[in-house]
Amino acid sequence: MRLYDGRPRIAAPDAMDAAGASVYRRNDKESREGMQSTGPQSMAASTAPPAPELTILMPCLNEAETLGTCVQKAMDYLARSGVAGEVVVADNGSTDGSQDIARALGARVVPVAERGYGAALIAGIRAARGRYVIMGDSDDSYDFTALDPFVAKLREGYDLVMGNRFMGGIKPGAMPPLHRYLGNPVLSTIGRIFFRSPVRDFHCGLRGFNRDAMLALDLRLPGMEFASEMVVKATVQGLRVTEVPTTLSPDGRSRPPHLRSWRDGWRHLRFLLVFCPRWLFLYPGAALFLAGGLGMALLLPGPFRAGGVVFDVHTLLYASGAMVMGFQAVQFWIFARIYGGQEGVVPEAKRLTAILSRFGLEPALIVAGLLVVAGLGLGVAAVAIWGAGRFGPLPGTGAMRVAIASVTAMLLGLQLAFGAFFVALLGMMRAKGPATPS
Repeated sequence: MRLYDGRPRIAAPDAMDAAGASVYRRNDKESREGMQSTGPQSMAASTAPPAPELTILMPCLNEAETLGTCVQKAMDYLARSGVAGEVVVADNGSTDGSQDIARALGARVVPVAERGYGAALIAGIRAARGRYVIMGDSDDSYDFTALDPFVAKLREGYDLVMGNRFMGGIKPGAMPPLHRYLGNPVLSTIGRIFFRSPVRDFHCGLRGFNRDAMLALDLRLPGMEFASEMVVKATVQGLRVTEVPTTLSPDGRSRPPHLRSWRDGWRHLRFLLVFCPRWLFLYPGAALFLAGGLGMALLLPGPFRAGGVVFDVHTLLYASGAMVMGFQAVQFWIFARIYGGQEGVVPEAKRLTAILSRFGLEPALIVAGLLVVAGLGLGVAAVAIWGAGRFGPLPGTGAMRVAIASVTAMLLGLQLAFGAFFVALLGMMRAKGPATPS
């Protein structure tokens, strides 16, 4: 690691720390004065290199072809700009000598045992010494000599500064058409809708951030979906987020990239859905429940004609199923918000928790009991209709309509009762705190 603060220094070749960073020799007169005035302990502290303002972080897995170019560009930027900084390579177990290339150019190498793009970056962020971190791929697709817009925005107080390749330009051959016209636009649009994020390029690999703010987000995902996790959590937690144009160039590798389009695209989409139970469970569930309820209201009295199409008891059965499935999906939204909030996986749902605490277990059980009783009553009515026909074949569909309504009411009642007990269990888990010594 080399530190640049814009002032020339004389490196002491015989003084190297464990990380390979140069320890600079102070002026002899300064050193003698420091020893006389502050003592040996203070002198040792004063000879330590200053904490850098910026860490340029690169994840790496067998990038010997391009890593040297990237590190040299980053070093050149630090020297030209006068920013006090370091270059850190988070190595994910390279076997092609990438580590030696990085060290020879003055970068600090952080070994990361857990495989994955996100795992490497999480370890690199924790090991970074700079107040700010700018991360970028080590395949030479991003220009590490053009980081001034990122540094400027970070110094303005932004917590996350995203590069936007669509604003800055994508050179021919730099991005496959599948990613450029389908993957990135669709996933970024979903992220913007789900989380009201200002970011238009969720998956740009060049981005800068305040290290402390990012550590506070407790980023966890080890794979490529880490890129989405960072943007989503920063948006949800109300961090200051902005974008700057950046250029994407064809990478300099002769082998295929680590990215797998469909697998990693699904992992991004899966994260967006799981982290937003509202869109995964609530909206589809509410739509199913309302559509099913409307269908049952129209079809319970008898067949319903719309133009030349007649909807009858068979449609009523599907409407019943829609109500049950929709109700269950809404319950899963409640479970996911409560438990996910407790575990820190999704934002805590304070408003929902307050509503449920007012409603309580007992009122839910009363409503559930009424639904079950109503269902049993309708069941008795259906049996009575059957009995009126001496328990033989039933003409028409009247008994079937009543039976469908009976089953629907009992299913909803039992689901409500079981769900209320589960919510109460989650509340007990939340209330349980760590054991205190007696």
